[in-house]
Amino acid sequence: MTEQTTEERQASHRLPRTVEPRRYELVISPDLDRATFRGEEQIDVVVHEATEEIVLNALELTVEWAELVSETGSVLSGNVRLDEESGRAVIALSAEATPGPWTLRTSFSGTINDKLRGFYRSTYEADGTQRVIATTQFEATDARRAFPCWDEPDRKAVFSITLVVDRDLTAVSNTAAVEETDLGDGRRRVRFADTMPMSTYLVAFVVGPLELTDPVVVEGVPLRIAHVPGKEHLTSFALEVGAHALRFFSGWFGIRYPSDKLDLIALPDFAFGAMENLGAVTFRESVLLIDPAAASRVELERVADVISHEIAHMWFGDLVTMRWWNGLWLNEAFATFMELLCVDAFRPDWHRWVTFGLSRAAAMRTDGLPSTRPVEFAVERPEEAEGMFDVLTYEKGAGVLRMLERYLGAEPFRRGIGRYLAEHSHGNAETTDLWDAIEAASGEPARTTMDSWIFQGGHPVVTVTPTDGGEALALDQLPFRYLPDRAAADAIGSGWRVPVLLRAGVNGSVEEQRVLLDEGGASASFSGPVEWVVANSGGWGFYRVRYDGDLLARLTADLGRLDALERFNLVSDAWGSSLAGLSPVADFIDVAGGLRSEQDPDVWAVVVAALSFLDRVVSDEERPASEAFVRSLLTPAFRSVGWERVPGESERTGTLRSTLLEALGTLGADFEVRARSAQMHADFLADRAPLDPELAGAVVGVVASTGGEAEYDAFLDRFRNPRTPQEELRYLYALARFEEPGLVARTLELSRSEVRTQNAPFLIQVLLSNRSGGPQAWAFVKERWEELLARLPDNTIPRMVDGVSALWRPAELAADVRAFFAGHPLRSGQRTLQQTLERLDVNEAFGAREGPGLGALLARAREAGPAA
Repeated sequence: MTEQTTEERQASHRLPRTVEPRRYELVISPDLDRATFRGEEQIDVVVHEATEEIVLNALELTVEWAELVSETGSVLSGNVRLDEESGRAVIALSAEATPGPWTLRTSFSGTINDKLRGFYRSTYEADGTQRVIATTQFEATDARRAFPCWDEPDRKAVFSITLVVDRDLTAVSNTAAVEETDLGDGRRRVRFADTMPMSTYLVAFVVGPLELTDPVVVEGVPLRIAHVPGKEHLTSFALEVGAHALRFFSGWFGIRYPSDKLDLIALPDFAFGAMENLGAVTFRESVLLIDPAAASRVELERVADVISHEIAHMWFGDLVTMRWWNGLWLNEAFATFMELLCVDAFRPDWHRWVTFGLSRAAAMRTDGLPSTRPVEFAVERPEEAEGMFDVLTYEKGAGVLRMLERYLGAEPFRRGIGRYLAEHSHGNAETTDLWDAIEAASGEPARTTMDSWIFQGGHPVVTVTPTDGGEALALDQLPFRYLPDRAAADAIGSGWRVPVLLRAGVNGSVEEQRVLLDEGGASASFSGPVEWVVANSGGWGFYRVRYDGDLLARLTADLGRLDALERFNLVSDAWGSSLAGLSPVADFIDVAGGLRSEQDPDVWAVVVAALSFLDRVVSDEERPASEAFVRSLLTPAFRSVGWERVPGESERTGTLRSTLLEALGTLGADFEVRARSAQMHADFLADRAPLDPELAGAVVGVVASTGGEAEYDAFLDRFRNPRTPQEELRYLYALARFEEPGLVARTLELSRSEVRTQNAPFLIQVLLSNRSGGPQAWAFVKERWEELLARLPDNTIPRMVDGVSALWRPAELAADVRAFFAGHPLRSGQRTLQQTLERLDVNEAFGAREGPGLGALLARAREAGPAA
């Protein structure tokens, strides 16, 4: 038997090109009470070659009839056969259709489901009554669950959508309503303007008891927020960010917004963060609706990020779309890159590119595992694209784009993007089309450089060695691996073309050089002996650095020479090296010990994350030594910022205060911090005193970590009666941080009942990571596995079980986790699960290697540092 080629395997999952759509006229009539809908459509198609059947996509629909009508009015009746396994409808025609234009007419019906995909139900309570919204989520391949269609990204067509809805319900779709007709039976018919040519996964329609803000007109584009009644007071920030993003992207791309209006729609139930439907972007409430006076900077930044990301997609993704799902990474990575540019321009004092370091570090943690993957990989079946919705697509993709932009220069990079969009507007493109456009604009070999980052997994560690009496540096690269003993079978590549930016101190001045490092190594010469060097100047490179000789000691002797992102990388690289066994954890402790006067919250976030892991490595008997070390390390920095904000301080200072306070109260078991946090929280709940929004999350976390039943009940009440969506999630996930077994059991039961299915997986993830309650949560997951799979969205299951990476001790527990998943593969996200299990292996190996002497090491480090 001859093995199929990739192209042949992909073709078996692609629709034939015999017939292709040009324009859909779609009428949808939902019945929210019965959770059903009926539909009719007329699709203008082109028959490219004579055929006796039409093959398109349909799933979970009843197609009642179909016919094909010629330009002259002749009718070919159709016999419809549905194949649920392939998600296709085959329409056998009564006679052969000749090449040319035709119109396909169908009538169909379906169910408004509760699975957060296709055409689905979202609910909320109002005055003790459940209210229902019918809404859509079609990416990647769920438009076929709402109407028969060519559900592939390169089958772009114009959509004319009409919704028949109850008179008192709001109806929203991709474009502006152009006609409304009262039908005289309690319903009205709303017809929307034609869209631009676009892919089916971008179609959207939302019907329900929603309210719309008055439009804010931005360069001729009306911008509105749709929300459930009673939440208009939470829309002002989203309108501000949305208006900024529309202006920013129109100017940056040099292309006007490609539709006639933009609605941002907040939904109570949504499986993702948001979805870039043209002109009708859907969101979870918590990433759109927010009260700036009651939110932290991090929460505001998150909302600004998501809004900017989705609006960037209107150009990069909607106007120009990937040809097939292998190109999904470029849509998402570029939208992430543009989100960061946009938010950095919106609030420069947030230092958004520095905070991106945390996200990029998360991608590097995955990218150093054996089962990492190339950013772009071959996709045959469309459902395989689900594996691209991860940190490698978003954060690694954005990270390597930023690395390229910094190396080429911002303006040549921007010109290349503009060229790409202009050449492919209203069409589809491949990754190589982007590199070609950037090469044409910059004159640099973008394609060969980026191919080494996109088409193989992993990233390098760049080694820096003095040569020529210290007046030159030799640069080499090695693949970075957390589990080097599995190198023979892992997915980590080699031979990257690494754009290295060097900044060195030479003869009392600073010299900069740009080097393109390939697998043969490279060198850089300076005008004199190198006193110190930063081998990732600016911190933009997606690689780690190891300094040979005494270069590291000279660099860390004066951290003031490094900017915040460079210091972040220094700490992150030291911790990554320790986790991988490339250097002892004592080296990381030494680096961390030099940060007692550090004032950047993101640098401290790396340190705190490492301390949190070390807290799990030390034995219960040694835990007091770990807590004492945390106090000695963090207290000086916390004292420098104090408990209360000072007039004129930056918003990032509030983030730093919160980060340090929570770490001291949890990892440091600081008596004063715990007592004062408990009092602040009690005063807040009793309305005796306000709680600084910057400290709210930290205070709640500290109280939960030591709380009992009374505190749990108070948290549960606040979750059920929140003032904002952010407060709801703050108290929900804090419930998973209580440690008493009875309270852990209560939270696990909540995940089965009143917690929304969009949030329950993340609640269980936190419970699995609970130092005390993790084993109890794992027993629950095993016992309720089939129930959880049936209740929760498929795409959230890999995120839920991510928490098992913390269950590495005792060894029997880790073995049980591995054995369970060996017999229970996931329907979606199996690679992500494999990465989680590899993190379990990394953690277990670190514990075996460093655990025995860790308590004594931390005790010595505390004694060597200043007293807390």
